[in-house]
Amino acid sequence: MKVLRLTTEELVACDGFDHHEAVYSISDVETGLEGFIAVHDTALGPGAGGCRFWTYGNRAEALSDVLRLSKAMSFKNAMAGLPLGGGKAVVWAERGDIDRTSFFRAFGRAVETLKGQYVTAEDVGTRIEDMVAVSAETSFVSGLPAQEGQPGGDPSPKTAHGVFLGIGAAVKFALSRSDMKGLRVAVQGLGSVGFHLCEELHRAGAELVVADIDEAKVRAAAEKFHARVVRAPDILFEPVDVVAPCALGGVLTKENVSRLNAKIVAGAANNQLSSDQVGELMRLRGILYAPDYVINAGGIIQVAAEYLGLSSDMVEERIGMIPMSLQQIFEESNWRHQSTNHVADTLARTRLAGSHPAAAAV
Repeated sequence: MKVLRLTTEELVACDGFDHHEAVYSISDVETGLEGFIAVHDTALGPGAGGCRFWTYGNRAEALSDVLRLSKAMSFKNAMAGLPLGGGKAVVWAERGDIDRTSFFRAFGRAVETLKGQYVTAEDVGTRIEDMVAVSAETSFVSGLPAQEGQPGGDPSPKTAHGVFLGIGAAVKFALSRSDMKGLRVAVQGLGSVGFHLCEELHRAGAELVVADIDEAKVRAAAEKFHARVVRAPDILFEPVDVVAPCALGGVLTKENVSRLNAKIVAGAANNQLSSDQVGELMRLRGILYAPDYVINAGGIIQVAAEYLGLSSDMVEERIGMIPMSLQQIFEESNWRHQSTNHVADTLARTRLAGSHPAAAAV
């Protein structure tokens, strides 16, 4: 296993670099593991964030992804009031056939070399069994099978529940509605979080439009939720009340934001905006955007509670505060005539700055 720290000179020109505290390239010849671990900010605590198992076009694309995701985790944890900093890992396999247990044990050894600077958990492409393999090599891991009466297990239902509550807050603010009966919601992506979100929306009486590249998931959603199915490239532009991006990031761009036909964008995907300017373009069009790292914090809240030994009641309490955080952001956005993502970023950076020793000493 090789764990090499990248220099500032290597990082400064990279898309997504934001004065990260440390970024590591990891590799293991025996298992075929390749990847990066990025620690953005540890002012509030160890850098915490999931491990994404994905196929990237090239190493630069993977590095950009881990930089952007780890920064978002700093902001997410700060806004959720958690004693954790921001970190993230992205890994991929250099060869086709892998032994997942050996692969993720190798990843666990890489995490262990950082001695608690980074705490990992599930993300896109990883699952509980992978974290169990990681835990054989390091204690700096969460998202393990739940113990009796304690938080744990798959965090995706908690992420979905927080997004559901956040959609409710956005609907109340933008549409002056206190219920979701008949609300038209387009859900992009039917992975673990997206499908759980559809379940909650369906129970609340929402009318669903769905899309995913996995036809089996689409058929299941159509049957279970009476959802209307559209092509994946078209889902963002459906004439609905709410668009919920729940797939990968960067789906909202300066080029396509003019085609949105919803009053609200509120979903679970990380880094939904391809650039900060997209949030301002939505504001100018009268579209309310729920900043992704605020609305999708339910999963990391559960992961934090499990890792820190906190109670299940704490998880529910903190997730229940997501609508209040969004309400504050929505109101300040209106008052300041600034995009919601800009307001959220400012609040998060203020909380992080106030926790740095240098800031505290001033």
